[in-house]
Amino acid sequence: MANTRSAEKRNRQALKRAARNQAVRTRVKTAIRKVREAIEEKDKAKASAALSEATRTLQKAASKGVLHKGNASRHIARLAHAAAGMP
Repeated sequence: MANTRSAEKRNRQALKRAARNQAVRTRVKTAIRKVREAIEEKDKAKASAALSEATRTLQKAASKGVLHKGNASRHIARLAHAAAGMP
C-alpha cells in the first residue's frame, strides 16, 4: 500500500496507463486477426483494406510506446508478406 500522497498518485496513474495500454494491445490483436482471416478467406480486397488498417494501428501503438518500434515493423512486414503471397 502506498504510504505517501505522491505514491498514491503514482499508483492511480499506473492503473490508468495500464488500462489504456491494454486497450491499445487489444486493438492491435484484433487488427492482426482481421488481416489473417481475410488472407485465409483468400479475399484480396478485404485483406488489403485490413492490412492498411492494421499497419496504422500497429504504428500508432509503437508511437505511443505500447509496442517496440521493431516489434510493430516486424508484424507489419510479416502481414504484408503473407498478403502479397496470396494466390
